[in-house]
Amino acid sequence: MKLNTLEEVLIDHLRDLYDAEKNLVKALPKMVKAAESEELAGAIRDHLEQTKHHVVRLEQVFEHLDQKPRAKLCKAMRGLIEEGGEAASDDGALSDLAIIAAAQKVEHYEISAYGTARAWAEQLGNLDVVKLLEATLKEEKAADSKLTEVSGKVLETAGQKEEEPEMEEA
Repeated sequence: MKLNTLEEVLIDHLRDLYDAEKNLVKALPKMVKAAESEELAGAIRDHLEQTKHHVVRLEQVFEHLDQKPRAKLCKAMRGLIEEGGEAASDDGALSDLAIIAAAQKVEHYEISAYGTARAWAEQLGNLDVVKLLEATLKEEKAADSKLTEVSGKVLETAGQKEEEPEMEEA
């Protein structure tokens, strides 16, 4: 399908994001189960609830653009989710670090995608859409920051577990 206008490109991009968010709603509970750290599990659970709202927000965006919400296969997100599933198959603090890395890859993809969509909506002068996309973008950035914070705590815990007490010579 050839895209001829910026609005058509935006709608195509939003359909990709819609698929991405809907797939995340399915994938995040698996990451919660795989997390060893309760703080990590809680952060992912919180973001799952936000992600459900992101789907609803995208539906509102489509409404503002007089479009039916329709997903377009997002190969990038599906690949990131697959990688995240592989990371979640390890054990212990190192598994949590792998889960965090996978989750941050997802967040960075979303930050980029929402930032682009917001800029295009702004160029089109659609301030209602800009507001909706900006709200999601802020939440994605906050989720990324929370994952960075949790990563530091997991690293501290992992470091403490890996340190072996020094043995005194007799």
